[in-house]
Formats: sequence, structure tokens, C-alpha cells
Amino acid sequence: MQLGAKLDGVPLVDVYRGSSVESRHRVAACAVNASGRTLLELGTIDVPVYLRSAAKPLIAAAAVRAGAVDAFGFDDSELALMCASHAAEPEHIEGVLSMLRKAEIEPSALRCGGAPSALYNNCSGKHAGILAFAKHIGAPLESYVEPSNPVQREILALCERVVREPFPPERIAVDGCGIPVFATSLRRAAHAFARFSTLEDLDARDRDAFARVRAAMAAFPWHVSGTGRFDTALIHASSGSIIAKGGAEGVHGSALVAQRAGLVIKVIDGNSRAAPPAVLALLERLEAIDRTLVRALASFREPPARNVAGRVVGSIQARMPDS
Repeated sequence: MQLGAKLDGVPLVDVYRGSSVESRHRVAACAVNASGRTLLELGTIDVPVYLRSAAKPLIAAAAVRAGAVDAFGFDDSELALMCASHAAEPEHIEGVLSMLRKAEIEPSALRCGGAPSALYNNCSGKHAGILAFAKHIGAPLESYVEPSNPVQREILALCERVVREPFPPERIAVDGCGIPVFATSLRRAAHAFARFSTLEDLDARDRDAFARVRAAMAAFPWHVSGTGRFDTALIHASSGSIIAKGGAEGVHGSALVAQRAGLVIKVIDGNSRAAPPAVLALLERLEAIDRTLVRALASFREPPARNVAGRVVGSIQARMPDS
């Protein structure tokens, strides 16, 4: 199917100004369990969409599988940082610098862009990990963001194995940080996150790599995102029973470890403000979070809408889907 063809969702998130709905976001979503049964289906879930940063755990797993993480002595906080869309807080920056020092790579090698330097790009942990991965396998560092580079070929090969389909050229594009990004359907992505949750239906080396990544994200949720951010809060509040990773343009994936399932969503208009309320509403619908967890994450379930001066002028609310 053509990329973006007939992409649509259901009206799931309303933005209120005062007591009136001012905007409405449509969301597509799919959840599947380990046996392959579809638990939830909203909107068009068989249309390829770019997973953007939601695919970062797969990239980190490829580096673990190749031996790069062990070769340079990265600890679990640094492995979690490889999966991060971080907030560029001081410890995030120091973590990226630590990875580069261990791999004996200069920060100037980063090709992700950013201000005041590439270190502050929210993808710098991923880029540091890919650079180390490239150095470990003898791939050229100067072209590590190109699809033809051996390191990117290994990353895409793992992604194809886990998603269970090849990515033709028309479904490979350039991510915001410069690396190749692939498009797949929400259904296939949900199956991939279900495999991430169970560590089953994977070859032995992929399974061991994903186990390392999952454990690192569960142990160091702050490194995955940052202070006051949704993915960090969800992983922390669930004690690692939900491993969450968001991406640009309203994409979000969750490995539901306790439920042995995967959930992936796409906000159709690409506005990421709708993703946390939508994800939490769907997790409630799936009975993957209880009332205690809902209360702990209330600021993300129904976040306030503020004006420029910081005054609360409304709210963002997700409806509970019927199916």
C-alpha cells in the first residue's frame, strides 16, 4: 500500500478552551498480544507510517547484538540513553560525552545537529551509540547516517527481522536527526512491541539484545526522556512493566510486559500533545493500568492547556474508545 494512503483515525482527543472543544485529534492505534490476537484496533492500522524515535529501542538492540555496547563498556544508563529522546539536561549531556569518551570518538563526529551543539540534540545518545557501533564493526564514521553505511544496513536488517517485512526504498526516508527512518504499519509495529514485551518469537541473539535494552530502560527511565516527561513517568510509575517510547509526529509505542502485548498509536495530524492522553486512555481500555497508576499519571491523562502567561485556560482530554 502507498505510504500515507487513506491514513485516518478516530476522534479520540479533545482540546478544550474553557468549557468548549476548540480542536480535536484523530488517532489510529493497534494493540496485539503475544499469540497474535488483536486486542484493539482504531483507524487505519495497515497503512505504513514512519515510526520515528519509537524505533530507537530497535536501534539500540542492534548495537547490543553486534557487541558494540560491551566492547566499549557502556553501562545500562548509557544503553537507556541510546534509546532516548532526551531533554538535554546536564546528566543527559554528560552521559553522551561519557559514551563518546569510552569509544574514543570526538563530539564533532555527531551529525544530528543542534544548538548550542549536537550534544544537545534529543537524539545525541542514539547517535553516540551508532557511532560506537560503526567503529566497532569497522564502518566509516563520517558517513554513519547514510543508508549505504554498513552500520545502517545492520540496523535496518534487525528492524526488518523484528517487524517481519522488508523495507523497500520508498519506505526509507531521513529522520529529523539525519539517520534513516523506516515506515511500517501500526499492526506490524504492535507485533514488534509485543515481541519486545515477551522476548519471544525472536532469534536467540536478537532476544538477548532486546532483554538488555528492556532492562536498561526499566532501570533508568529518566535517561529515556527526562524530568516531567511522559515516557519517563510511565516507565517509572509502572515499575518497568510498561516500556514506552514516543516519536515525532504523534507516534508512540508501548511494550506491555505484564500483559505480554504491544500497543502503537499514531496521532493523524502529527501533534504530539495528543499522544500521552491517547496512550493512557487506551491503556485503561486494555486494563493495562490500574486506578493507582491512572492517578499517578493524571497530569498526562488530562493535561492543562495554558496561555503564553502560563494561565490555565483549558485542558486536553482523551475519550474512552468504545472498541
